[in-house]
Amino acid sequence: MTQLTMKHLRYFDALARQRHFGRAAEASSISQPALSLQIKELEEILGAPLVERGPRQVRLTALGEDFALRGAEILRAVDELAALGRSGSGPLAGRLRLGIIPTVAPYFLPQLIRQLSERFPDLDLRPREAVTPRLMRDLAEGRLDLALVALPVSEPSLAEHPLFDEDFLLVRPSAMAGEPVPALEDLRQMPLLLLEEGHCFRDQAISYCKLPPALAGEIMQGSSLSTLVQMVGAGIGVTLIPEMAATVETRSAEVVLHRLPDPRPSRTIGLVWRRTNPLAPQLAELAAALVPPAAMPQDGIAG
Repeated sequence: MTQLTMKHLRYFDALARQRHFGRAAEASSISQPALSLQIKELEEILGAPLVERGPRQVRLTALGEDFALRGAEILRAVDELAALGRSGSGPLAGRLRLGIIPTVAPYFLPQLIRQLSERFPDLDLRPREAVTPRLMRDLAEGRLDLALVALPVSEPSLAEHPLFDEDFLLVRPSAMAGEPVPALEDLRQMPLLLLEEGHCFRDQAISYCKLPPALAGEIMQGSSLSTLVQMVGAGIGVTLIPEMAATVETRSAEVVLHRLPDPRPSRTIGLVWRRTNPLAPQLAELAAALVPPAAMPQDGIAG
């Protein structure tokens, strides 16, 4: 008789998270037919269906929901047992699952990978980009070992290690280069472009501008910083971007950058991990070894 295995648990966990056989198969690095076969085998082992198969998405049965929760707990415990073994074996090594927010990943991840490869040559880094709420959920459920996010996250179960601070820069069309930098009161009256909901950078920008909820709901949105900058170059409005993104995102756009008056908007970027993670001492060592990205040259920013 076929026995329940960790493979069954991991494949079902992927399906429970993705609610789609194709995406779950891709996340698990196997073919969709192979994943379907594994889920069907699991249902036969349990003697009851775990999913309702629809043409567009998958719904979990009541048993499936309960099984997903218990399975996630087991997987987290197994991963922590593996981490416990690694915690006593010297320098950080093996698989390390790192989550990183989209407003940091394209600009700091290449440098971060180089730094970690030099400092921890036996480390198998597995980066994954997602918005902060998803990263916090995956971190809490044991699907990530640590995450690079904007601090604070104010979650008692997580340890926080600040890495660096950076300013937000105002992006305006090149035609406005000679105009005075707007005061905060004037900025609120301008057509402001921001990232869509779910991005912490959007929330930080709204907080800085002190926009009321009704006005914040009318802000023009984009799915990436690149989209926002190109929209500004087309004359649609203005936007704010983190300083680390400035060089990459503005080199092909007809825009000009400005530092805003004091108190300047800024954010703190840092690493977070579960306090209960057996690798916590090594993760703290990793965080302390990272060097922040270089600041943008001042001649690239208008007065």
